[in-house]
Order: sequence, then structure tokens, then C-alpha cells
Amino acid sequence: KITTLILNRPEKHNALSPDLVEMLLHAVDEAAHNETRLLVIKGNGKSLCAGFDFTDVHEQSDADLVLRFVRLELLLQAVHHAPCATLALGHGACFGAGADLFAACTARVCASGTRFRMPGLRFGVVLGTRRLANLIGATAARGLLANTQVFDAEQALQCGFATALRAQSYWPQIVNEAITTALSLPADAQRAMLGRTVTDTRDADLAALVRSVARPGLRDRVVEFIDESKSR
Repeated sequence: KITTLILNRPEKHNALSPDLVEMLLHAVDEAAHNETRLLVIKGNGKSLCAGFDFTDVHEQSDADLVLRFVRLELLLQAVHHAPCATLALGHGACFGAGADLFAACTARVCASGTRFRMPGLRFGVVLGTRRLANLIGATAARGLLANTQVFDAEQALQCGFATALRAQSYWPQIVNEAITTALSLPADAQRAMLGRTVTDTRDADLAALVRSVARPGLRDRVVEFIDESKSR
């Protein structure tokens, strides 16, 4: 069984609203229990995912935002530890939590022109940091996180953030190849292989996130980041 999740908020570049996060959590959990062998994640419109949806952030409390970040971390953990192969297809803007979602998958294909950015530490949020370090190495991860600058598809491929660079016209072929690979092992063997090749740091990652967002003034830090971004 193949499950395809298509983020469908093109007017918001598929930014992760609370409702979208909950729908994705439900879908990933369902895929983990319905014999799915390959989970494909892609986005409708101009981007895979522009990250955390900051719409109406001025009206939210620190507690509201803490809950949203916790649910987001649980989504990333569910994808990263899924008992099936996962394939992210990235294009356009893939920022913040959108880049984390891309990085959580076992195979990560992006189109030329895809742009990535991971700015969470600018407003004090530790999200996906250890997963990123395990993926591309601690030194490379520090570089991406410290300067919070945009990096392109070619740079993502070079450092291992992406596993392949392919035009969107080739994506059906990429999916077919991923299906063949996913089905090359018996289901039990695939689950065992995936479970033994992913380091389980879920509790530590969640604790690190909670500590980072529990510091008072989260909303104000987020608002300041948004205002700075708009002024550039």
C-alpha cells in the first residue's frame, strides 16, 4: 500500500496551521497501522511547505504557541520514525518547519530552485536540531542553524540534506522507483531495518523543544522575528 499526503493550502504556501498539523498527524498514524509501505509527502501549488503558519500569532498566547510547537514536534517524530519508507518531494519555499518535515523523511528529493531555511533559533525555538545533526553531521548542522540563511537545492544535495535533485516532471518516476525499493523487502524486514537505522531520541528532542519554548516571551520573540523579516 502506498499513501500520498498532499499539503493543500496553496494560498499560504502550505504553511502548517494547527488544523493541518492535526490532519497530518492523523494521516501518518493511520499509515503506520494500515500496511503502508511507502509514505509520500508533497505540496500543492508553488511550494512544499513554507513552515509554521504565523497567521494571527499576535492573538495567540505563549501557551497557545507552546502547544502548537509540541504538536509539530510530534508530527516530525511520527514521520521520522514511521515504520515504512518515507519520501519527501520538495519545491519552492521550504522554510522552518517545512524544511524539518522534508528532513524527517528517509528519501528527500527536491527540484532545482527549491529554497530551504531553518530560522527557528532566531526566536529561540529548538526544533529538529538533533535530527538535522544526525542527518548531515554536527559541523554542517551548526553552519545551517547559526547563520539561518537560505540555502538552495544544490547546496542541500551537497551536504546530504537532500538525497536527489530532480525536476518535477521526473517525480512520477521517482515515486515508482521508491515503490520498487520499498517492496523489495518483506514488510517485517522493512520495519526492522528502519527501526534499527534511526536513532530514537524522541524524548530528548521533545524535552529540548519544551525547554526552549517554555521561556516567557515566546510570542513576543516570534512577533519580533516576523517584523524583522518583513523589514528586509
